Amino acid sequence: MKAIIAEKPSVGIDIARVVGATDKKDGYCTGNGYMVTWALGHLVSLAMPGAYGYTKTSAEDLPMLPDPFRLVSRQVRTDKGMVTDIAAAKQLKIIDSVFDRCDSIIVATDCAREGELIFRWIYSYLGYTKPFQRLWISSLTDEAIREGLANLRDGSDYDSLYAAADCRAKADWLVGMNASRALAVASGSANNSIGRVQTPTLAMVCARFKENRNFVSTPYWQLHLTLKRQDAHRMFIHTEEFKEKDAAEAAYRKVTSGSVATITKAERKRTFQQAPLLYDLTALQKDCNVHYDLTADKTLSIAQSLYEKKLISYPRTGSRYIPKDVMRHIPSLLEKIFAMPEFKEYGQSFDLSNLNNRCVDDTKVTDHHALIITGIAHEGLSEAESTVYTMIAGRMLESFSPPCEKELLVMECACEGMAFRSRSSSIVRPGWRGVFARKEDSEKDEPERDGGTAEFAEGEAVPVMGHGLAQKKTLPKPLYTEATLLAAMETCGKNITDEQAKEAIKDLGIGTPATRAAIITTLVKRDYIARSGKSIIPTEKGMYIYEAVKDM
Repeated sequence: MKAIIAEKPSVGIDIARVVGATDKKDGYCTGNGYMVTWALGHLVSLAMPGAYGYTKTSAEDLPMLPDPFRLVSRQVRTDKGMVTDIAAAKQLKIIDSVFDRCDSIIVATDCAREGELIFRWIYSYLGYTKPFQRLWISSLTDEAIREGLANLRDGSDYDSLYAAADCRAKADWLVGMNASRALAVASGSANNSIGRVQTPTLAMVCARFKENRNFVSTPYWQLHLTLKRQDAHRMFIHTEEFKEKDAAEAAYRKVTSGSVATITKAERKRTFQQAPLLYDLTALQKDCNVHYDLTADKTLSIAQSLYEKKLISYPRTGSRYIPKDVMRHIPSLLEKIFAMPEFKEYGQSFDLSNLNNRCVDDTKVTDHHALIITGIAHEGLSEAESTVYTMIAGRMLESFSPPCEKELLVMECACEGMAFRSRSSSIVRPGWRGVFARKEDSEKDEPERDGGTAEFAEGEAVPVMGHGLAQKKTLPKPLYTEATLLAAMETCGKNITDEQAKEAIKDLGIGTPATRAAIITTLVKRDYIARSGKSIIPTEKGMYIYEAVKDM
């Protein structure tokens, strides 16, 4: 008899159906030589400080350094403190019984760091030494499950993945428990929480909020003139900004004395904007927040639902690439996307024989490849699920489409010894931009645009039809939105000045694609940050924590 353990009931029941374990019992299914059971997320966790004798919040107990750490059945917080979760304890007994009656174990928890940790802690807590193999798949379709079961991997292949997860969990415990108690000792309040990941994220929000609120705007002046040809005109901007009003007004008086400008440059250039890479989780969360106001946590929840409905590949991925063996399925998947009403028109002119393969790179695929659809019919989805599914499908079309071809026009002129410039662009062939054709996307990616459409030849003398001097002011960095905070968490190391520290955090950022949404949600639940419209701002409590720990 073989045991299979999944991460949650819905996945376990799906696997049981595929392997023929159709006899449903309490907490497991059996049949055809298999017993399929499941966890309920993290059933086992690290013990709280009290289990090691650290019962009081006092400086004498710091730092708390358990050696060894102890594993306990999942606990929940109540008015009487932490108590054992009854549902977790019951399911652990069922898993123990299943493992005891089987000769070997197949691990089918999520194919990622946390999924590996969930199983290994259960395995260790229950005291088993039986051999186990790993089911490693990137989607939950019947075909993927069967293929994965036919190609099981040795459990020891993932020892390093488990070690990374175990170390992270223990580091979280050491930093969080010790820092929180240290702050409690220093402040006299025991209701504050500090974490290895949540506190740096809070610091980013607080620092940006202070920078924004304390920003002192300074004025500057911009000079422009307008040239005319018949019924068309074009505005040219002076190539320098003036920080002093007197200098700006002197320049304005000088240029208004001239009635003709000479075109010193008229250059056309073709540019190609590459198609975006496929979505990883963070990129999907950012776009869903920008275009549909979905929080990172909500997007992850929807993506997880689509995954469990077998409609998309594993959502908690940090890769934006696919391997060559997945690429062979892409043409048939794109054909199914073209059947969607949103993309039917775009598909009529799409060349499936000449796909953009920029996102195909075996060396850049991590534990899981980028998010793609599976091709299974997607009927009966909620509005939010349909939105996220369409985003993923549309991104696939974008990624495999040709670049967007633009024509950039740069013209410069001289008037009274002063240089002015005009830049504009037009789309020649939309390429991937034709998939969604969002107005805000095209505006965001346009070069500097100045009014008018008139075109002039180099060396031409053109009448000046108007002049202007505009006063403007410098603007602060905007408050974080959920999308920009996710981006900052992903790339937080770029502003570090210590080269050694910068190299250490390179390509890592704060958190992982799978945890960043939970970090933001945790900070909101603990009343450290709040959503104000689209912006994320610190609360009074969050700012207090930041001020207390910012120099540590």
